[in-house]
Amino acid sequence: MATPSQPSRPAPPRTLLLGGARSGKSTRAEQLLAGHQDVLYVATGGTRDGDTEWAQRVALHRERRPASWRTAETCDLETVLADRTDRAPVLVDCLALWLTAVMDDCGAWDDEVWADGGEAAVQRHCEALARAWAATGRAAVAVSNEVGMGVVPATAAGRRFRDALGRLNMAVADASERVLLVVAGQVLTIKPDPFAPDVKPASA
Repeated sequence: MATPSQPSRPAPPRTLLLGGARSGKSTRAEQLLAGHQDVLYVATGGTRDGDTEWAQRVALHRERRPASWRTAETCDLETVLADRTDRAPVLVDCLALWLTAVMDDCGAWDDEVWADGGEAAVQRHCEALARAWAATGRAAVAVSNEVGMGVVPATAAGRRFRDALGRLNMAVADASERVLLVVAGQVLTIKPDPFAPDVKPASA
């Protein structure tokens, strides 16, 4: 029987890793699941025709992952998180690219569209994802950009993306057992999981 000092383990755990660009957050997320033979790696960035630099980045990510891991290139995170037939842990990389796709689909980069229902549409998508994250029956790790400590974007579209991502990060963090911040490859525990040891810094 669980005691107040030893609460029962919620099954399964969810972890959010935040960090700036090139902070090492994706590497650290992969290390969290390194002991699993089968992991579903959900890439939300898609492909970009003619962008060789992006293709190289994607290739490096794939080469770094274990060969036994599976990859799904999709932004339909709700379906992935709700899947009760696939019990493998999920690694979502990343929420910022997912939000970019949502804003593309909603036309929310346009000022008039944003004011005429675009903001509400984006918010509905974010709330639905947060609910799916909270309700998932799978062990899950998500990577996202911490955008609140950088330069204020110069455009209105950039500022609303920053604000929307900040709100999404907060909602996912609230529904996670553990939240980590990665700075220069070093992992800081923001919200500790009482059932798991702290993540040790490791070479990238």
